[in-house]
Amino acid sequence: MEDISEERSRKRRRLSNDDEPQNNHRMLPHSLTSSISPPPLRRNQKSEIQGPQVTKSPFQLTWIRDLPESSNKDAVSLRDILGDPMISECWEFNYLHNLDFLMDAFDSDVRDLVKVHVVHGFWKNEDPGRLNLKAQAEKYPNITLHTAYMPEMFGTHHTKMLVLLRHDDAAQIIIHTANMIPFDWTNMTQAAWTSPLLPLLNSASLSEDTEPSPIGSGTRFKVDFLNYLKAYDNNPKRVICKPLVDKLEKYDFSAIRGALVGSVPGRHHIENDSETAWGWPGLKSVLGAIPVQSKDGEIVIQISSIATLSEKWIDRTLFKAMNTSKNVANSKSSFKIIFPTADEIRRSLNGYDSGSAIHTKIQSTAQAKQVQYLKPMLCHWAGDSNERASGSAQISDAGRKKAAPHIKTFIRFADAKKSSIDWMLVTSANLSKQAWGEAMNAGGDVRICSYELGVMVWPELFGEKTTMVPTFKTDIPAPDSGKAEELIVGARMPYDLPLVPYGKDDLPWCATSSYEELDWKGDSYRVK
Repeated sequence: MEDISEERSRKRRRLSNDDEPQNNHRMLPHSLTSSISPPPLRRNQKSEIQGPQVTKSPFQLTWIRDLPESSNKDAVSLRDILGDPMISECWEFNYLHNLDFLMDAFDSDVRDLVKVHVVHGFWKNEDPGRLNLKAQAEKYPNITLHTAYMPEMFGTHHTKMLVLLRHDDAAQIIIHTANMIPFDWTNMTQAAWTSPLLPLLNSASLSEDTEPSPIGSGTRFKVDFLNYLKAYDNNPKRVICKPLVDKLEKYDFSAIRGALVGSVPGRHHIENDSETAWGWPGLKSVLGAIPVQSKDGEIVIQISSIATLSEKWIDRTLFKAMNTSKNVANSKSSFKIIFPTADEIRRSLNGYDSGSAIHTKIQSTAQAKQVQYLKPMLCHWAGDSNERASGSAQISDAGRKKAAPHIKTFIRFADAKKSSIDWMLVTSANLSKQAWGEAMNAGGDVRICSYELGVMVWPELFGEKTTMVPTFKTDIPAPDSGKAEELIVGARMPYDLPLVPYGKDDLPWCATSSYEELDWKGDSYRVK
């Protein structure tokens, strides 16, 4: 028995030709008589043909009611954001509010149970906006109104944000560009940044003293975000956001990739040791942590309002701050400004009604002079006017030509073809001193009038071998838009490329001017 088991344990010896039984091989199947070779190794084949990994855009466009499905791919509605029945508490920060519209977006089963806090900037008791909000809130026992601390007379509470607390002990932050009114969420181009679901910190993390975190990390985002909320409580006479700050302190923000760029009203000393800078100094601080690919990029500013500004402030304060980078000392970016003309407003989905949300002034001598200074930088919103030459470069269609812009984006493209992006900011801030702050005075102070909030992203946040590329009608970049072993991050574009400069007779839309030419609905526009 021992010999038999030993024999079975041995590998079968291959027979030589001499050993092979004569004639038996003719009776066996060919598969048993042919030599067997292992398959070729394939372990290297995957790396040879593997394309880049792709990641969807950190920003989403909002749903447009009167556009086709093909133009609304990956777009988000207010109900998408607020319709989850797991939401237990909502803090809503904005400039304009329609509380019926807000409450309708919640799941019907929990609409009367969600604790809703509405933060507004109507600080005058007799302000019609304040009185209207109070009348609306009377219908909803679960709504609490809060008046933001407004130390600057000419400032506004312009931030657009939602903070959600959930029954599953998660929190979420949505920073966007739309007023909380149906008009802004229907046929106007808007954008939103949505954080991951943020879990509660464990007890060990709560007690740890952490080192200062780099700009762009989730832990640094948390510091800046809580500092922003604490600014609402700078008035010692009342408490607004402290209960929210106390709750958010307990959450883990580490999954966030992005930097907060915000403004809070007041006079801020530029050389102090505060953790968070605001306005253009805050923007400059963030950009100082972001590498750029070349000295000569192009920064495209796309806004819905242009204030009356001095050339000196534009060039030496805001543009100078925007030319800051981590790795290029004297960046010389060119600038473009996207703003719609009256013709583009007329042809928009809402016709002239769209123009009520888009503002600049061109009537006075100073305003006319500003237009001439900006004219070489001005580009069309829709890009489908006669200025686009026939036979020009292929158009990348963002699907938002007819949806007039209330969105605000600031993008540094790395190359003339705009095939890659160094950084992208989506914010509530327009082109104004109230939003970004005055130039620094002799005492080293910067005066800011308004609350604003935005999020900045850049490729390095997602890994070393990462490229950020513009995407059109989708949040996800094409697989062939990068090199093998790269990570390609999408940046959802609200406007078409290439840009179309203003023609010599073009002027920006002006809501305080009258226009006799009829829009597509047959209406003229008259200022009373």
